[in-house]
Amino acid sequence: MKVAVYGKGGIGKSTTSCNISIALARRGKRILQIGCDPKHDSTFTLTGFLIPTIIDTLQLKDYHYEDVWPEDVIHKGYGGVDCVEAGGPPAGAGCGGYVVGETVKPLKELNAFYEYDIILFDVLGDVVCGGFAAPLNYADYCIIITDNGFDAPFAANRIAASVREKAHTHPLRLAGLVGNRTSERDLIDKYVEACPMAVLEVLPLVEDIRISRVKGKTLFEMAESQPNLNFVCDFYSNIADQTLSKPEGVVPREIPDRELFSLLSDFYLNPILEKEEKTQENKQKTSSDFAII
Repeated sequence: MKVAVYGKGGIGKSTTSCNISIALARRGKRILQIGCDPKHDSTFTLTGFLIPTIIDTLQLKDYHYEDVWPEDVIHKGYGGVDCVEAGGPPAGAGCGGYVVGETVKPLKELNAFYEYDIILFDVLGDVVCGGFAAPLNYADYCIIITDNGFDAPFAANRIAASVREKAHTHPLRLAGLVGNRTSERDLIDKYVEACPMAVLEVLPLVEDIRISRVKGKTLFEMAESQPNLNFVCDFYSNIADQTLSKPEGVVPREIPDRELFSLLSDFYLNPILEKEEKTQENKQKTSSDFAII
C-alpha cells in the first residue's frame, strides 16, 4: 500500500506522518517514509537529524545511478521505520516538483520500492503543480492534514481537486481528513458536509505535539518517558488501523473557490444564523427519532 499525505504548509504533516509511520510499524508492517520537500526535514523526528537526500547522494555519485546503494539513501529511524528524503534544488533555482517526481526512480532501480508493506509520502504544502502532485501517481490513498482554521480547508480543497484529477487514470482514493491540534471541529464538519469525505481523526490541542518537532522525537518515543502522552499516541494508532483496513475512500468533488470562501466566511460572519440552522437540524432529528419510536 502507498499513502500520500498532503496539507497546507505548516499544518503539521511531517509530525503527523512520522507518528502514523510508527503506529503502522507497531502493527508489524515494514514502513518506508519518503519526505518530498526540498527542506528535507520530513523524517527528522524519526532519525533525530537531517539525513542525506537523494539529490545529495546523486551529486556525490556524479549522477551515476548504478553507483547508488540502498544504504546510501535509506536510513533507519525510530521504531524500525526506514526513511528517505528527496531533497531539492537550491532556493530560487530549479524545480522542486521535478525532484519530487524523480525521487522514485532510484528507489525502483534499487528494488527498494517494492520491499515494504506501506510506503508513506510526506508531501509539502498545497498542490501547485504536476511535480508536487507526482506522489499521487503511485498512491492508493491520499490523507489530507487540516485544522479548524480558515485557510487549511482551501488547501484541502485544492488537494481534493488533484485527487479527483489523478483518479481518472490511477486507482487513487481519498481516505479522508485528519484534523491536527484543534479543540474544535465545527469548521471541519462544515467543509466535509459540503465536500463529502471521511474525518479519520481529530487530534487534540496538545502542546507536546508541537514540542515533539523541536525535540526531534515522535510522540511514541516521548511517551516512553512521559506515559501521560500515551493517549495522544492512541489517536495516531486509530488512523493507522483505519488505513490498514483498506477503506473504500472517495473520489472527491471539490467546491468552487468562491463558493468555499462564502461558505467559510458565512460561518464566521453569521455565527447566530449557523447556530439557528444547527438547532433546527437537531430539532428535526429529534422529531424523526420520536416518529420512529
